[in-house]
Amino acid sequence: MLKEFKAFIIRGNVVDLAVGVIIGAAFGKIVTSLVNDIIMPPIGILVGDVDFSKLAITIEPAHGDVKAVTLNYGLFINNIIDFLIVAFCIFLLVKAVNRLKDQPVSPAPTEQQCPQCLMLIPIGARKCGHCASAL
Repeated sequence: MLKEFKAFIIRGNVVDLAVGVIIGAAFGKIVTSLVNDIIMPPIGILVGDVDFSKLAITIEPAHGDVKAVTLNYGLFINNIIDFLIVAFCIFLLVKAVNRLKDQPVSPAPTEQQCPQCLMLIPIGARKCGHCASAL
């Protein structure tokens, strides 16, 4: 069982997945900072100096040591914007990778011109089949 586990871990798919999760988590922090610190302040000013992260509906007010029960729809709006930005960035990344994949690769030449008669002959030929000149 230990050998099977080692073989499973060593497989490239697991390592690729781990790298993807780690980079995704770091990318998520960057996007969250972009939304909260750069995008949302101007949007808040445009809509009347509103801070979306503080928008909430109080269901039950606070009583003594018990905190208030709230629906934090402003945080939900921020998370939707986070998701849209991440999805758009991933879309651009996948589009760029697909563009690189879709570029046709020109095949290696298989023929060359004979220097004497200019006819096409196989690249590995030692003698031209048309004029019999040595290559």
